[in-house]
Amino acid sequence: MRKRVYYRFPQRELHFEQKYRYYEDLPYLVRTMAGMDGKYGMFSTESPDQRGHIIQAKRDIEVYTIENNLDFVRLTLDTVEELLEGIESDGTLDFRILLKYSYLDGKYNRIAFAGDDYLVRVHLEGDLITLKVHLDAGYGRTECGRVADTIVEELRRGAV
Repeated sequence: MRKRVYYRFPQRELHFEQKYRYYEDLPYLVRTMAGMDGKYGMFSTESPDQRGHIIQAKRDIEVYTIENNLDFVRLTLDTVEELLEGIESDGTLDFRILLKYSYLDGKYNRIAFAGDDYLVRVHLEGDLITLKVHLDAGYGRTECGRVADTIVEELRRGAV
């Protein structure tokens, strides 16, 4: 099995950790994560340029997986099959999830602003999956628990 564990993943300062029941295997999880890439949603947040002003923003998801313990490569439905080689049914995998944010200004121009970068460690042993989420960069406009909930929702939905 090729290692898919990021050697700089923080051990002590995790922002979120939760265990769930899970009855599939890691290849199914990787396919589901690949299906998350490119999805988007809307949410309310504070404006990046006007304090106290709430805006509707768009959140785009990009998913990366680790390769060679150091480099992240984009995980999409087009690349998932070649990245699945060597992944066993149980074990540990690391992902990087980039959330890119944008909003429409008064003239309906899409304005991008600082996104968030999350590291996600998935450990599967038997029918118990552990999700560890760490905010690696950004302001944390999306809570780490919400990132984990999104992954769990996609797994339940079976969005492959």
